[in-house]
Amino acid sequence: MVRGPLAKLRVAVAVRAGREHARVKPTRDKPRSPASEAWELVLDLIATDRPRMLAVQAEYGLRPPQFFALQALEEPKPMGKLAEILCCDSSNVTWITDRLEERGLVERRSDPSDRRVKLLALTDDGRRVRSELLARLSEPPEPIRSLPAADARALRDILRRALAGRE
Repeated sequence: MVRGPLAKLRVAVAVRAGREHARVKPTRDKPRSPASEAWELVLDLIATDRPRMLAVQAEYGLRPPQFFALQALEEPKPMGKLAEILCCDSSNVTWITDRLEERGLVERRSDPSDRRVKLLALTDDGRRVRSELLARLSEPPEPIRSLPAADARALRDILRRALAGRE
């Protein structure tokens, strides 16, 4: 069930390039803004590439929450902060951390300023795996790769401007 700001949208299954993915489709006939249409297209692009992203993570024996945790650990963070970043309960972070720790990708450390707090930090192997994953997942999907160079630059510039407003 779709919730939140997407509550008025339904998810339909579409087949593209031989892969199934969820596509967000409007359920109302009301005209949408160009921003809404652009966002719908971004979501569709992400959904189209989702099988590849999941396959790359699976090659490293990771599930999405574990990948997101590795991605968030640029610097050591308290487990509670990681739970906030991942928008999940602390008990879920414990499960994620246990799996990553078993694989030698993260370690728990005491916070020097408060020994009651456990910090999560990437190990050398964790940094290597994170770097490899980010490099592979940064490869654009075919619909972006096949754009003419001028269109790809324009898309990049527009997305940079959109993201600049969040900092």
